[in-house]
Amino acid sequence: MIKVKDIYGWQLALVVLIGLELLIFGYINPRFVNINNLLYSIGDFLYIAIAALPMTMIIVSGGIDISIGSTMGLCAVVTGLVWIGTSNIWLAMMAGLAVGALAGALNGLLIIITQVNPLVITLGSSFLYAGAALTLSGLAGSTGFEGIGGFPDSFVNIVNGTILSIPKPVWLLLFFAALFYVLLHHTKFGRYLFLIGMNVAASKYTGIKAERLIIMNYMISGIGGAIGGILLASYFTSARSDLGADAPLTVITCVVLGGANIYGGEGKIVGTILASLLIGYLKYGLQMVNITAHQANVFLGLLLIMSISGVYFWEKYNDKYKNKRVFNLLRTRRTFD
Repeated sequence: MIKVKDIYGWQLALVVLIGLELLIFGYINPRFVNINNLLYSIGDFLYIAIAALPMTMIIVSGGIDISIGSTMGLCAVVTGLVWIGTSNIWLAMMAGLAVGALAGALNGLLIIITQVNPLVITLGSSFLYAGAALTLSGLAGSTGFEGIGGFPDSFVNIVNGTILSIPKPVWLLLFFAALFYVLLHHTKFGRYLFLIGMNVAASKYTGIKAERLIIMNYMISGIGGAIGGILLASYFTSARSDLGADAPLTVITCVVLGGANIYGGEGKIVGTILASLLIGYLKYGLQMVNITAHQANVFLGLLLIMSISGVYFWEKYNDKYKNKRVFNLLRTRRTFD
């Protein structure tokens, strides 16, 4: 009989860590564990959690996307520019999503054509998209990192507000979590990504069109970045070229801490969501104890290193435990024989 702890052991560990986090910060500042504060604070890291979902698919397939932060800023600026030019916010958001898809497709194409490591390709494209975002923001009369404002209430209320007395960011997170869970774990597309991540060369011999799937995967990542950028613009009521600039480190940490193998072939959406909550509440708790955002990055860097090491030792422990259990079973059978 397969036990729940054998399947979701790392996820259960994350739940325990979240509980400890709530206890520690709640002890330091009782306001931290106020249910309204916890729910509304999700809006602060919603863009991270949503961007981490397609990043999980990227890492599962053996890739990585460093340009996710620059894509957010670029798509936010494009959304603002189209809004200024057309006064149609829905057309503006569609334009932002389209630019995100194109940015992701460009990453995928360059990776397939050049066969260069995705880390190098997306690092280069991150500078490209960040520069394009800063340049385009000047077309709206903004200089430097000034934002494009004047958005209608229908756009601002996408993230700000409640449904059934629950903050909208909570509903958005649940919706996208369910969407990507089904996409990665219950479709052929998702299963093929796991195979590609395990061995891209071998996957081609099974008839999988790996190149096409990789490009589609990066397009989805670009759309995820676009959604994150649009939500940030809605949350801050302003579209700036630097929106999401700090996202890549946090997004990748969420995915790896969630149990994904940085080399591909492993990853779970549930783990990514739990890790996003863990990191999001960590940032929120650090702010409540007067730790600045720059100082919080030290904790994030340490958490990334610890998560990679932690997942590695967790897998080693599980393998040793399973091997020991099989050995004991075989020894028991020999005794009866």
